[in-house]
Amino acid sequence: MYDGIVQELIDEFGRLPGIGPKSAQRIAFHILQTPTFDVARLSELLTEIRVRVRFCEVCGNVAEQDRCAICRDPRRNPELICVVEDAKDVAAIERTREFRGLYHVLGGAISPIAGIGPDDLRIAQLMSRLADGTVQEVILATNPNLEGEATASYLSRLLTSMQITVSRLASGLPVGGDLEYADEVTLGRAFEGRRVL
Repeated sequence: MYDGIVQELIDEFGRLPGIGPKSAQRIAFHILQTPTFDVARLSELLTEIRVRVRFCEVCGNVAEQDRCAICRDPRRNPELICVVEDAKDVAAIERTREFRGLYHVLGGAISPIAGIGPDDLRIAQLMSRLADGTVQEVILATNPNLEGEATASYLSRLLTSMQITVSRLASGLPVGGDLEYADEVTLGRAFEGRRVL
């Protein structure tokens, strides 16, 4: 729609996940029309992130060193490992301030349709972390969708032979939600996970 470099910028923003054509256009024009927008700083950060940021050699979380801040923290409980699909899931759980154990980032979920199998995930690294007997519980915090459930089921079967408690995050109704809008699976899970008051 636009000439040359403006369209190239819109197209580049449009390649980002969750950014459609309208959002890409809005971002591009915000940069163009806002004289105080620090384009040099954005460019510097984008270049720096490629150089400085890597994945933790222990858990797979994002880090600027060989080990992430969580794996380096001596106050974390090494007997608990929460298994998540992506590094952004670690941030979501950390925001709750409820979990004080360690994490293991799989790097995705089992998805035969997308051609992702167990060997494509960081499952072997998880198994080697569990081998020394320190971990007492593994919490499976994969997404409550078809791929996340398949991954949790696979890991659960894999871990049953070990002397480790395997648990799954509860799922059900969101706070502030209405029952009439809940799907059958969510409502069913809410009934399964009910607790006595």
